[in-house]
Amino acid sequence: MSVAYNGVPSKEELERVTPPPEILAQKAVVMLECFQNIPCDPCAHSCPTGAILPFADINDLPKVDYSKCSGCGLCIASCPGLAIFVLDMNYSPQEALIKLPYEMLPLPHKGEMVSGLDREGRPVAQVKVVKVQKTKNKTYIVSIIVPKELALVIRNIKVEVKTDG
Repeated sequence: MSVAYNGVPSKEELERVTPPPEILAQKAVVMLECFQNIPCDPCAHSCPTGAILPFADINDLPKVDYSKCSGCGLCIASCPGLAIFVLDMNYSPQEALIKLPYEMLPLPHKGEMVSGLDREGRPVAQVKVVKVQKTKNKTYIVSIIVPKELALVIRNIKVEVKTDG
């Protein structure tokens, strides 16, 4: 099944947008999980280094020049489809850092343990929030630490609602 059918990208679709292993081994870089040709290009306009290439047609899928990407994450909040992530596979020998868009309540807090979710919304691991960054719009950028083997799996988080009781 393709993302157009059920909203979850296929293995082939993910392979097309995953940064090359040699790039991931060097530095933090963006991963654009954008799979639909729709009129949208704010990611290219928000990139301060020009790593997200200008669109020839506003309906094109975004393309990345990884040599220009600094992993800053400024593009994350510009995406109305919440399809942009930054991966830093060099956070530690066993862990990776993921910067992801977040528009839910409650907001997580720095130091909080939350459920890391896969692309289908299934919990796969408890992960630690290391930063919550407010942006100009309603999208927050949440940085989480995940086991390296799950860096290409986890794409959202679930914050447990605390109740008095």
